[in-house]
Amino acid sequence: MRILVQKFGGTSVKDLACMREVLKKVLRECERGYKLVVVLSARAGETNRLLALAQEWSATPDPAECDSLVSTGEQVSTALFTMLLKDCGVRARSLLAFQAPIITDEVYGKARISTFDQKRLLDMLQEYDVLVMAGFQGITRDERITTLGRGGSDTSAVAVAAALSAERCDIYTDVDGVYTTDPNLCSDARKLERISYDEMLEMASMGAKVLEIRSVEFAKKYSVPVQVRSTFTDAAGTMLTKEDKTMEHVLVSGIAYDKDQARITLRSVPDKPGVAAGIFGPLSAAGVTVDMIIQNSSQEGLTDITFTVSRKELGKALAVVEKVRLELHGMEVLHDAAVCKVSIIGVGMRNHSGVAAQAFEALCKENINIMLISTSEIKISCLIEEKYAELAVRVLHEAFGLSKSPLSA
Repeated sequence: MRILVQKFGGTSVKDLACMREVLKKVLRECERGYKLVVVLSARAGETNRLLALAQEWSATPDPAECDSLVSTGEQVSTALFTMLLKDCGVRARSLLAFQAPIITDEVYGKARISTFDQKRLLDMLQEYDVLVMAGFQGITRDERITTLGRGGSDTSAVAVAAALSAERCDIYTDVDGVYTTDPNLCSDARKLERISYDEMLEMASMGAKVLEIRSVEFAKKYSVPVQVRSTFTDAAGTMLTKEDKTMEHVLVSGIAYDKDQARITLRSVPDKPGVAAGIFGPLSAAGVTVDMIIQNSSQEGLTDITFTVSRKELGKALAVVEKVRLELHGMEVLHDAAVCKVSIIGVGMRNHSGVAAQAFEALCKENINIMLISTSEIKISCLIEEKYAELAVRVLHEAFGLSKSPLSA
């Protein structure tokens, strides 16, 4: 049995005209002999509408009930699309997460998949040619509905593909692949034919919105071939694959940026063992994710510590830090939300030197100051003023010749 998983996002199922485009894609693969699991998101804007409804009814919506509410968006999509399939004579049925079942933990709003009953799905595929599954959903062991967080339908689709050993997982969206950078910022951004799992992980974590990061983690862990394609064209997409030797010849694959950044600086912090733990421990306990960190050299037993958090978590982080400030007399707290992170990404950086120098020189020529720097084997990230974000992306894209095909570069 040849199995293919297709996932369609909210803009792909927002109305009947869009769903008919989805129908063409599904029917085409049916004609090629595939058994299909089609994973659907809620229609565009529906999840936000339901969340607003929850806020209207309750000042502090119960997380479990909120998940029960917002999960209905996917139920609508799957039922409507299955009707279209049946009208075409396709043996199809809709399937909600609890019917699969997809078991998750109990972290409502950001649940993680624990187990998956692939035998039940395989049995269903013997009877049906297409299973239309609600993405974004899960269920706890005590049968409470959960959701997987924003972009969770990507994770649902890749998890299904991994469980069923699918030939491929096609992620259909309103863009036709993964680009060297955001085409809205850089008109000569180039679509990539292939990208490694590690590069896509870095791009997703650095702000690229094409794929949800947990879906890429699943794909890498289980070696699921993932293709990013457009619902509205027949153009070839971008394949996520294992890294190979040819990828190492490309120094930089892409430039990503993330405006969801805020900087916090703690001045006059005692430079002694245990202080850093006393700062970052409470932040972790409060669920605040810290990204970049830098500590200045000590002067007269005092130092400065600067770190970044998501803007959405800035208020929570400042509340935690304020408690620490009261304990560490003399410590000053500063913050700035008008910052942006720009990242250079490429597996070729593992075996080549000079990337950082080239990036810093390009930014320097435009008088763009770098506040913080963090690196990994295949990534260099710079924190800069937000007002320079678009300029920095274009400058770095040009500096590394990313508009040119690697074969012509």
